[in-house]
Amino acid sequence: MNRVLLYGLFLLAILFAIEVVAEEPEAPARQPVVSGYIKDAETGEVLLGATVYEKESGLGTASNLYGFYSFSTPEGEKTLVFSFMGYVSQEHRIRVEGDHSLTVSLAPKVAELNEVKIYGNNSHTRLDDPMMGVQRIHADVIKQVPALMGEVDAIKVLQLMPGVQAASEGSSGFSVRGGNPDQNLVLLDEAIVYNAGHLMGFFSVFNNDAIRDVNLYKGDIPARSGGRLASVLDVRMKDGNSKKLSATGGIGTISSRLTLEGPLGSEKTTFILAGRRTYADMFLPLSSDEAVKDNKLYFYDFNAKLNHTFSDRDRIFVSGYFGRDVFDNNSSRMDFGNRTLTMRWNHVYSPRLFSNMTFIHSNYNYLLGNESSDVEGFEWKADMQDLSLKADFNYYLNPNNEITFGAQSIYHNIVPGHAKGTGSSSIFNELKMPASHSLEHALYAENKQKISPRLTLRYGLRWSVFQNMGKATSYGFDQDYEVTDTMNYEKGEVYNTYQGLEPRLGITYMLNDQTSLKASYSRTRQYIHLASNSTGTTPLDVWFPSSPNVKPQISDQISAGIFRHFLNDAFDVGVEVFYKEMQNSIDFKDYADLLLNELLEGELRFGKSQAYGVEFLTRFDYGRWNGWVGYTWSKSQRKMSGIIEDDWYFSPYDHPHDCSVVVNHRTSQRVSISANWIYYTGSPVTFPVGRFESRGDILPIYSKRNAERMPDYHRLDVSLTLKGKNRPERKWESEWVFSVYNAYGRKNAWAINFQQDEDDAYKTKATKLYLFSVIPAVTYNFKF
Repeated sequence: MNRVLLYGLFLLAILFAIEVVAEEPEAPARQPVVSGYIKDAETGEVLLGATVYEKESGLGTASNLYGFYSFSTPEGEKTLVFSFMGYVSQEHRIRVEGDHSLTVSLAPKVAELNEVKIYGNNSHTRLDDPMMGVQRIHADVIKQVPALMGEVDAIKVLQLMPGVQAASEGSSGFSVRGGNPDQNLVLLDEAIVYNAGHLMGFFSVFNNDAIRDVNLYKGDIPARSGGRLASVLDVRMKDGNSKKLSATGGIGTISSRLTLEGPLGSEKTTFILAGRRTYADMFLPLSSDEAVKDNKLYFYDFNAKLNHTFSDRDRIFVSGYFGRDVFDNNSSRMDFGNRTLTMRWNHVYSPRLFSNMTFIHSNYNYLLGNESSDVEGFEWKADMQDLSLKADFNYYLNPNNEITFGAQSIYHNIVPGHAKGTGSSSIFNELKMPASHSLEHALYAENKQKISPRLTLRYGLRWSVFQNMGKATSYGFDQDYEVTDTMNYEKGEVYNTYQGLEPRLGITYMLNDQTSLKASYSRTRQYIHLASNSTGTTPLDVWFPSSPNVKPQISDQISAGIFRHFLNDAFDVGVEVFYKEMQNSIDFKDYADLLLNELLEGELRFGKSQAYGVEFLTRFDYGRWNGWVGYTWSKSQRKMSGIIEDDWYFSPYDHPHDCSVVVNHRTSQRVSISANWIYYTGSPVTFPVGRFESRGDILPIYSKRNAERMPDYHRLDVSLTLKGKNRPERKWESEWVFSVYNAYGRKNAWAINFQQDEDDAYKTKATKLYLFSVIPAVTYNFKF
């Protein structure tokens, strides 16, 4: 409890210091500050990462996560240049005599195909930014990539980037630089999403019509974020069009969607509503098969956001996501879904100090049931909830120093399972797994400092604290993982605490205007973990916290790279090398019992792991062509106590070679063609490699863990987009998208099963299970 008190006092001290900084009299020699927001001229949406610089001095800054910028400059006549990739730059001539507020709206560039021109790509690497391993993707880029069943998907596009692989074919789970899927922190408007998949993971929960920006931080994670080892996926919803009421939607092979956005009364208040639903279940009643016609199989999701601007100093946002998957037939049922709620208040204390206060609620739950009879009917429920408070601040000390700092607290409540019989004569006894309660706190500070025109540093420190709370029962285990003692704790009692520092460091050196060298180091800690026996995450996976028996996982990663722009930013080339070492890594013993097991911690095995590799990425946006080519060579392995004699073995997500090619070609104003090709080395697996006879039975002998490999994976996807005629007087815009997933019909192995030959017991058959062959899709998109 002393640490909780210390944390509270530390937080109060920070808030008090903020008030002092915001209210203290200005020193006479203080330079004036120019500040404001950078927005999209067509929609009024703020632009994240847009740049502003002063022509006279060459100094400048970039807008933060909420579109706000600030920098100080001497008094006098100034020429300010505002720019953002994919938008027309603007120059503003102003006279600075004191603090000056200036909000600028940039117009998107319009592609013209009557001659070859170069167009910027807002996903390009910022050469001077001391942040590595960042993949930024705009919603417009996501829309261009061919997709499974016509459903464009942010996560599926990220899986085409170097260092990022799908956990399994079609899965929205992903591995970053050899890490587990649970080592990725997935955020939607700052709220944690614990299961980002629909239809067993084949589609993600992110409706592309409702999202604005997608940023993936691979290992080099900003100090403001933590709690995961591998990456942070930060997805931001649109704020809503403040200029006019508009609608966007589509009718596809698998689902339909509709998005409405616009102002409410005035430009100060905007909203966005986005819904999506599959409708295959609507056709099931037409089936002549009685076993099929009563089935239900669908998902839906709904995004909503409301924001209001009180003044240039205050804005509030309320956003939410609600999604559900339902599988139901005459005998069994499964459904699962996420709910998130984010309430934010942006406040400008002074031209130098910007704050964002956030309250967040996240919930993930699932149900599995069998209603076949009064005897065999059962129901199993699980639920996890987070309540979080955050305070984030940007302090623009001077043109050479941009400081971010803040605090966060999360309350985790996990109910891993409650199973009971549902029939009057049920054979099942009620089993209720004890809930786990925990607190996760963090304080952080980070500074981006420009040492010279060529050298920029980013250095920061995050202090994280994790506490287990009662009501709870904790078990002690001996070296054979047998229970030795039991400890019971009262409700609200803190009985275990972990804490540690997480330093972050980044450096950029500009060799010239087109080339930079970067290096970084980061330490991260993870306190919430996932129990899963499969590489592809499933809705029934079990999350569990660190505890007296489960230490937090710790990762140290170093990386370095060279980045260069060619031909007026038309080509963006980067090469990164990385090395990651992890402590207290978690794996499971052979034949582990993970579901509804009070002694789950006895199934775990602990050790260390490492991953290293090199990533190449070339983006291009030249004339009628755009896309990227990525390649990764990497290795990921583990060494666990009690597994294959404590020797090293491959991680399930070790893919030595991973290559992706994405190409989009605008053949005319109305026609564009897109294609992507993917190849990666097959995943490590454990296969039977021999057999022996025991008492007349033929039994398999298995290889060491993950010593064999699945066949290599590759496929080609293509799509054709036909836009309607562009008529200035016509408000309705539409397009047809024809796509083919796995165009050459590669039967990629999803699983390989081994069975004893029915005619010869000394022979074993291998059977390949694949999910997809050629899948065509048609989608009609519209906007008005």
